[in-house]
Amino acid sequence: MIKTSGLGYTYPGGASLFFPDVDVAQGTVLLLSGPSGCGKSTWLALVAALVAPTSGSLTVAGQTLDALKSVAADAWRARAIGFLPQRLHLSTALSVYQNLAMAQWAAGQPEDAPRIHAALQALGVPELAQRKPGQLSGGQAQRVALARAVLLQPQVILADEPTASLDDAAAADAVGLLLTTAQAQNATLVIATHDARVAQRVPPGASRQIVLQPSYILHKPL
Repeated sequence: MIKTSGLGYTYPGGASLFFPDVDVAQGTVLLLSGPSGCGKSTWLALVAALVAPTSGSLTVAGQTLDALKSVAADAWRARAIGFLPQRLHLSTALSVYQNLAMAQWAAGQPEDAPRIHAALQALGVPELAQRKPGQLSGGQAQRVALARAVLLQPQVILADEPTASLDDAAAADAVGLLLTTAQAQNATLVIATHDARVAQRVPPGASRQIVLQPSYILHKPL
């Protein structure tokens, strides 16, 4: 679950963002929409404990994050959060298999080959295990990145603009993969996007939507 109250974040020397309160049950799909620059990526970073809020409270997967220290935040994130960023950040020096194994190492877990191969199988790319990211198509790389994000069966999956630069068919495939994967793991899924095609692919009544507006941003005077 994700619950926020009075959540705000101020960039060093810059703008302050204030977000509407959210209370999302486990297994729910949340669409976080709004124009570019309204704070969607920052909200995801707060939920993933990549940055700390400057005001308000934030609880994710049973953990209160506003008091979580950096080392503890890293360990919690590795266990509880699956993150699919805009830039997939696959290590080009490693094979697909090794990229997934890194997720297990980061969480302090031993390498689990059967689980890695099962994750790739579930996303339809088991034959890619020994390829390097540079040998993958855009769609293949996204499936590999999603396999890495859900490898440890996180309670929350965060996807930042997962359909950006995709054509209609690829966008539909990406959203479908996110929905089916989250459902299979009973994970809360948050998709941050300004792409209207995403909402069209989510079954009616299966999600909530929060629209962030530029009015939530307060700029400090120069």
